[in-house]
Amino acid sequence: MSVKKIAISVALSIALSASAFTIKDIKYDGLSRISANVADEMVGYSRGDNFDYDKIGKSILSFYSQGYFEDIWVEEKNGTIIYHFKEKPVISKIEFVGYSDTETEKMLGELGFKKGDVYDEEKIEKSKRAIIKKIQEDSYFNTVVETDRKDIGDSAVELTYVINKGDKIYIDKLYTVGASKLKQDKIMSQAANKEKEFMGWLWGRNDGKLHLEELEYDSSRIKDIYMQNGYLDATVSKAFLKTDFNSDTSELWYDIKEGEPYSVKSVKIIQKNNVIDDKELYEVIKLRANATFNIDKMRKDLDKIKNKVADLGYAFTKVTPDFVKDEKTHSAEIIYTVDPGDKVYINDVLISGNSRTLDSVVRREIFLAPGDLYSLTDMQDSKNGLKRTGYFDDATIDEKRLTSDKMDLIVKLKEAPTGNIMVGGGYGSYDGLMINTGINDKNVFGSGLALGFNVNLSKMQTDFDLSLTNPRFRDSQYSLGGDLFSRMFIAYDYTQNTTGVGLSTGKQLTRTTAISMGYQYATIKYSALSPNALAVAATNPALYTNTSKSSVIPAISFDNTDDYYVPRHGIATGTSLEVAGAGAQEKFVKSYSTFSYFYGLEELTNWDAIFRYKARLGWFVNSNNISIGERFYMGGIGSVRGFQINSVGTKDSLGNYLGDTKMFSESLEFSIPLIAEAKMRFLTFLDAGMIGTGAINEHGRQSIGAGIEWLSPVGPIQIYYSKPIKTYPGDITSDIDFSIGTRF
Repeated sequence: MSVKKIAISVALSIALSASAFTIKDIKYDGLSRISANVADEMVGYSRGDNFDYDKIGKSILSFYSQGYFEDIWVEEKNGTIIYHFKEKPVISKIEFVGYSDTETEKMLGELGFKKGDVYDEEKIEKSKRAIIKKIQEDSYFNTVVETDRKDIGDSAVELTYVINKGDKIYIDKLYTVGASKLKQDKIMSQAANKEKEFMGWLWGRNDGKLHLEELEYDSSRIKDIYMQNGYLDATVSKAFLKTDFNSDTSELWYDIKEGEPYSVKSVKIIQKNNVIDDKELYEVIKLRANATFNIDKMRKDLDKIKNKVADLGYAFTKVTPDFVKDEKTHSAEIIYTVDPGDKVYINDVLISGNSRTLDSVVRREIFLAPGDLYSLTDMQDSKNGLKRTGYFDDATIDEKRLTSDKMDLIVKLKEAPTGNIMVGGGYGSYDGLMINTGINDKNVFGSGLALGFNVNLSKMQTDFDLSLTNPRFRDSQYSLGGDLFSRMFIAYDYTQNTTGVGLSTGKQLTRTTAISMGYQYATIKYSALSPNALAVAATNPALYTNTSKSSVIPAISFDNTDDYYVPRHGIATGTSLEVAGAGAQEKFVKSYSTFSYFYGLEELTNWDAIFRYKARLGWFVNSNNISIGERFYMGGIGSVRGFQINSVGTKDSLGNYLGDTKMFSESLEFSIPLIAEAKMRFLTFLDAGMIGTGAINEHGRQSIGAGIEWLSPVGPIQIYYSKPIKTYPGDITSDIDFSIGTRF
């Protein structure tokens, strides 16, 4: 019998008479965390009932189970049952001694309770073990955690954790006894515990920290490396660890028996029901006869077979792998047994987490509806489509099996802050600080409408732009949009004022491809020409002539990326052709294209690194008498960072910027997590570009740099520090650029 039950029994035996009587009333003394009405329901009897010893005992246990009370006792006075409660105090303050402020925030999440919760000894002891485990994950051992309790009156306590971190243990020596056919670096490539390397504190080197909680799994990881290289008979012992606490170092041993590598003798696919041509399944597998056996490739082939069958509607397909070894020839036959089950249909699509975004906006991105046959491709396209909208931080679709042929789709969304107050700009040696401000929301009132009002201000530029776009007019495949703009730009030799209006319509051809047709009318005026510009205008008046532009802009785009702000896989590309002519003075045909490729390395390295390639190409099809404001310029974010915006290009003999008719720039970027919890990333980049009028490579520039990308609550923030690889006379550089509101 527990101590609690003994206490109850003693209290009752002393306080209550064993003889039966009618209960006149029930009262509660010292009860504040539970209302009297709730307590009446918990006791299991009511006024007017006969006294029942067992019911009294059960009611006390019921109260104890709430976790609010240190002590409960009951007495009877003249037919009235009185419950006396001593409530547990509330934790009013939690402090840590021996831990830094930054570490304290992380540690609070490990406790299992928070300030304001009821003090509970069991939870306190559990939290101490959790803290020790958390510290041990950072390779500290022999850590001691004590708690001090300070009572604040009868109802509150202050709790202090006194932490004495142990010492960090490093793996000084690691032995793979019996291993000769694979190098130790390869054997340990997937293990969490590795030998300390020279200058292990450098990025990319191993510091040798002991991760004790991972040690029991490392043997399996080593075995998996052997299986990836064909060693099906390989055995790996459990880790043997010897630690010297005087020097804080460890030695680690594994006993390995390698055996011989196996090749693939043959691959056989057995279907329980022939729902697909065997040939189609054999086409997707990569591990084939005569290749060295590789367990990792076998797993991937298993998934490909499963996905191929599931795409036909067999959502609950099971693929069971097996291999038969021939120890004489050291070869293995791989056998995949495919059980497709029944075809599965969608019963319902349930959406949660969209407190702002309308259900109709969500459903138009989901390519499966009630009654549809399940399709794995449709599932993946739906997930990617939701993420590409930019409306959600995260979007998942879970499959809930109902019967052998029915399932519900559970769409779980985490909405993103689509509205933001944009503040961006840069700093350059020419015009100092530049500020871009604006109010943008790409999901106004959760409707999917994109509204933008932007103002760009610097001593050289003043822009106003108001736009409204409906990307899916009336939830159809068509889009509608319009914008009004006024732009004043003080160039190096002139001032340009542009005002205009634009309209556009488009159609979603496929899930990843769209076309659009836009129209724009604008007036362009030039003023405040410098003496140098006046001299140029005398010989080429078309450059600075006040003019107007009436243009149609057909465009096509393709986007199969998996996220709007931080894509990790896919391609986003598009091209437009601006044809200026009828009804205005400007006559030209201008092409502009962009291409972005994203490749995430997490599947290969278990590290959320992203490789990006971005390119931009601009080209005038006819290049006669084009005003200076329509021409191409290079420099700054979106072309070659490290140079002042629009500062790279053709100049005349007096140093006037003339603009160009051909432009190409490209960027290589490598992005890695910096503070994952804060959605902050670090990147390095290499930019290169060329621009010209006669030949496209008349002016070439390159730069390198690094930056911070932060998906903040007010929108994506990007800060770049860059340096030109080489500068030329007249170049204007810009060390720092920053922006808010654009995708990475």
